[in-house]
Amino acid sequence: MKEQPVLTVEDLSVSFHMYDTGLEQYDLKVISNLTLDVRPGEIVAIAGSSGSGKSLLAHAVMGLLPGNASTSGTIAYKGKVLSQKDKEKLRGKEFALVPQSVAYLDPLMTVGTQVTGKKPDQKLLQAQKEIFRRLHLKEGTEKLYPFQLSGGMARRILVSTAVLSDAQVILADEPTPGLDLQMALEALKIFRELADKGKAVVLITHDIDLAFHIADRIAVFYAGTTVEVADARDFLTGPQALRHPYSKALWEALPQNGFRPIAGFQPYAKYLPDGCLFGPRCPYKTRKCETTIPMAEVRGGYVRCIHAD
Repeated sequence: MKEQPVLTVEDLSVSFHMYDTGLEQYDLKVISNLTLDVRPGEIVAIAGSSGSGKSLLAHAVMGLLPGNASTSGTIAYKGKVLSQKDKEKLRGKEFALVPQSVAYLDPLMTVGTQVTGKKPDQKLLQAQKEIFRRLHLKEGTEKLYPFQLSGGMARRILVSTAVLSDAQVILADEPTPGLDLQMALEALKIFRELADKGKAVVLITHDIDLAFHIADRIAVFYAGTTVEVADARDFLTGPQALRHPYSKALWEALPQNGFRPIAGFQPYAKYLPDGCLFGPRCPYKTRKCETTIPMAEVRGGYVRCIHAD
């Protein structure tokens, strides 16, 4: 029997209140009916092109959206629907974020203090030395300030903060850019170890082919919504095991799979089509695709497509 999800996102929508030409106001919906869950001991990797809502999901879970954002749907932790105040209380304790931007590091504080806190005990200091060693950060790095780090070093410092936290849910937003292949694999191996210890890990990455080998499930985002959630082994098997046309196109666009692109582009949030957001690019589109399409279970996975079988 599978464990219940520790983090559940249901029908999440996120809009930003914006001003157009002539100060005309409008709401720009950037995430629409997004659904995701992650269980203890599991890595769920999120794949999708830039602008598909991956980082916004992490910020919504952490309660880090800007003041002009409004949300609907639910985000729940261990079955409890979270308010903004709940998210703020959990942030840095039960929830840990490995942010995409290294600018999240405090420029006025040494990186060692940012990783361990101001009064670490000997056990925590030893753990910090061990994770720095694994990530090829030289002894003495903990005494440096962020401006003294290379981009790759700063990225590894951010990974270290998640490793040393007691968080039960870790959201890693693009943790491998700027790292060479060996170091990227080591970072992903660390996240795998965290999951194996019972943590729930959400891995947002463009290194999809690497994620296939360490994740348990893959969630595919397109234009701000979830189009498929499936076991990672389905993506290793190939397009015949996948369910959504976009997932299959994403697989075929990988360099090792022929680098075959499809025509068209992901729609801008202000001009989303009716119904299936992938519809304008889909070879199977029918009139029924212009209606609301819920997620449905197909062959052990979940997909937002009426043609999936």
